[in-house]
Formats: sequence, C-alpha cells, structure tokens
Amino acid sequence: MASSSTDSKTHSNSIQYEGFDGNDENVLKKHVTFFDRNMDGVIYPWETFQGFRAIGCGIFLSSFASIFINAGLSGKTRPGKFPNLLFPIEIRNIQKAKHGSDSGVYDTEGRFVPSKFEEIFSKHARKNANALTSDELSGMLKANRVPKDFGGWIGSLAEWKILYILCKDKNGLLQKDTIRAVYDGSLFEMMAAEKASSKKKAGVKAANC
Repeated sequence: MASSSTDSKTHSNSIQYEGFDGNDENVLKKHVTFFDRNMDGVIYPWETFQGFRAIGCGIFLSSFASIFINAGLSGKTRPGKFPNLLFPIEIRNIQKAKHGSDSGVYDTEGRFVPSKFEEIFSKHARKNANALTSDELSGMLKANRVPKDFGGWIGSLAEWKILYILCKDKNGLLQKDTIRAVYDGSLFEMMAAEKASSKKKAGVKAANC
C-alpha cells in the first residue's frame, strides 16, 4: 500500500493549533465529516467505504473499515433510538462514540486538547522528537490501555495501525504534522486530492501513449 507523501524531514516542535480553539465547534465532527459524502449529517457504511477508497485504500480494507466503524459507532451516536441495520452514524452525536484506551487528545465533548497531543511525542517519541516509529506507536497503544477495556483496545489498535500503514513516510515514521492533520480531518482531504491528482495524471499519460 502506498505511503503518504508527507515529508520525512524533522519538523518544528512548535505546532500551530489553528482550528483547535477550545471554544470552537466539536473538532471530532471535523475529523469524521470527510466520510459524510452527501453532507447530510449521517454517515452510512457505503459512504465510509467511498471515503476510504477516495484516500487510496484497497477494496478489502475499505470494506472492513466500513463494517467495523459503522457497526461499532452507529448505536452510540443514536441514543434512545431503535437499532438500524443500515448502521448510520449521526455526526452531531459523534462524541458519544468516543472509546476508551485512547490518547485523550479529544475530550468528552469532542474538543481538541493540545497538551494531550504533545504528550504523544514527549512520552513516546524516542528516535525522532516529532515522529513515531512502528515500535513507538505500539508502545503508546499499550500504555494507553485501560484494564479490561477490550473494545477500546481494538478500536485504538485499528485506528492507529491503519493510519500508520497509510501515512508513514519512506523512513517508516509517522510524522507529527500528519497526526495533527488526522485529528482535524484535513489529512483525509489532502490524501483524496493526491489520489485524484495521481489518477488524473495516469489518465493523461495513458491517453498520450
């Protein structure tokens, strides 16, 4: 699977938190809005599938993600409602689907917590102050585990490992700027734009052959 084009150079320790104002809207909503393909406030499994395909994931991973994510989050975002076998995720309630054993970068209201974001690197980044290796990422996941929170363990493992597979640079590092971008959802837009651009260039090249 192709890696992200994120630069592997050393980034500044100073990260600007534009869009992460503590009084801003639920930032967790921004994180998931990319997958609301028709922008109606509800994400269905086929939209999750389309979103993953748009950022360059294969059919198998996109299918797995659409089932795993929607089946796991739908009920939590629809409190008091009967189960829906179409597994819709209501974005307005996405903070209710926040699982345990996570980094704490989103608070219970879905807001971004800068100090928790910085802790990811101050506690776990050893080889590069502004990036995580695969082993460091695994160490972070283990450190974040809440006893007997098996659902949280699985959720965190799936999220971070998929992110690492998709976005590690050529040196096998998951860069700080990349992780920051995934929290506000802007990474998905960038990846989709890169995929669309690559596809367009390939089409032009084929047409000129």
